[in-house]
Amino acid sequence: MKTVTHKEYIEANLSLETLLKEVSNDTLEDASQMKELIEVSDVIEQYEAINFPIGLPSLQEMIELRMFEMGLKRKDLAILLNTSASRISDYLNGNREITLNIAKGLHQKLNIDSDIILQ
Repeated sequence: MKTVTHKEYIEANLSLETLLKEVSNDTLEDASQMKELIEVSDVIEQYEAINFPIGLPSLQEMIELRMFEMGLKRKDLAILLNTSASRISDYLNGNREITLNIAKGLHQKLNIDSDIILQ
């Protein structure tokens, strides 16, 4: 696969703006504008994947997000994971590595992806 240059990326973005005004949900897939839209989108996606990669969130960020979503305070999370609030603080501040039991609890009870836990 050919590497996309910055110039090609800029041109693709400009084309995308124009095409989005011309293409709608009713546009047929084999229409030339739709084909061009897909090609332009692929160029943009390829360039951004190399130059602006989005990594996994940190485990601390993910725990804090789940706590927010579930309305949990640190003491609530400690009860849920059968540990102490100070231990939760140590995990969130990066002062302590999580144990296997805590990792399992984060995965099962907070639905945190194992890839994030193991990174």
